[in-house]
Amino acid sequence: MRAIGYRSVGDASQLEDVELPDPSPSGRDLLVEVQATSVNPVDTKVRRRQGPDEGEEVKVLGYDVAGVVREVGSDVTSFSVGDEVWYAGSIVRPGANSELHLVDERIVSRRPSSLSVAEAAALPLTAITAWELLFDRLGVERGGGEGRTLLVVGAGGGVGSVLVQLAATQTQLRVVGTASRPETQEWVRSLGAHDVVDHSRPLAEELRALGVDGVELVAALTHTDEHLEQLVEVLAPQGRIGVIDDPVGGLDVMPLKGKSGSLVWESMFTRSTFQTDDMGEQGALLAEVARLVDEGVLRTTTAVTDPGVISAATLREAHEFIESGRAVGKVVLAGWPA
Repeated sequence: MRAIGYRSVGDASQLEDVELPDPSPSGRDLLVEVQATSVNPVDTKVRRRQGPDEGEEVKVLGYDVAGVVREVGSDVTSFSVGDEVWYAGSIVRPGANSELHLVDERIVSRRPSSLSVAEAAALPLTAITAWELLFDRLGVERGGGEGRTLLVVGAGGGVGSVLVQLAATQTQLRVVGTASRPETQEWVRSLGAHDVVDHSRPLAEELRALGVDGVELVAALTHTDEHLEQLVEVLAPQGRIGVIDDPVGGLDVMPLKGKSGSLVWESMFTRSTFQTDDMGEQGALLAEVARLVDEGVLRTTTAVTDPGVISAATLREAHEFIESGRAVGKVVLAGWPA
């Protein structure tokens, strides 16, 4: 099968087209034909930090998949050959920048029928992250949150673009997104944010201008190390901050003590990495997201109407674009070169 991988850590130029043996499913694995995939910041982080595992010639990245089941393992109970699926894979297994990909059925669901493969591929990883962050880590109940405010830092990115939609449609929270560029601010408003503030300005002042003296919940999605002091300042007593990024040098959480504030982490790969008892919750939540998409409640977060094919050349461009910090929504690749 064709795939894109790299042999040494480094910049995006390390990505190359390769040929690898076709994988074969066993147990609860599905063998999926990858029709579309998207690029997430985690792809670029792993590429810079982690080379091929022992015994591997190349490391293949890629987690988001929209595809079709081609074979099933002997213990699979929920899927059949020909099912159209979507999922976000596992960080401890080979990635999905390949024509064929193995994935545990528990973290898979049937994809929305109303979306193209490219539109569908934009959503799984960010939808899982946003869902788990909002409902599992920050502890908001669906339909709940009345009288409280959620501040979403970096609301125009991939996770933020889903989180704003979920919070706006599935809770009663007041949703305040942060974005610094006019086009990103407009994007965040279009996703349902009640207000948008500029995170390049003092957050306390921006929020006070909205009549908000403190926020009960914060989703810190990017540059948390740079924003933490301000986030603690605007956090209401006994509030909660949820973090998904990789702060440089770690975080000093002591300033939270005076407010009895909490800091919680979200990593959507936790369940698949540790094979937790509730691993199947990811497949279930993806099925629910698919239902909400098909009902018109949620929409895809790709702004690309004509995605490139899946190749080393296009993947290098996508990695570089993600690393530039200019991305709004998701970068998607679909199909393979003829």
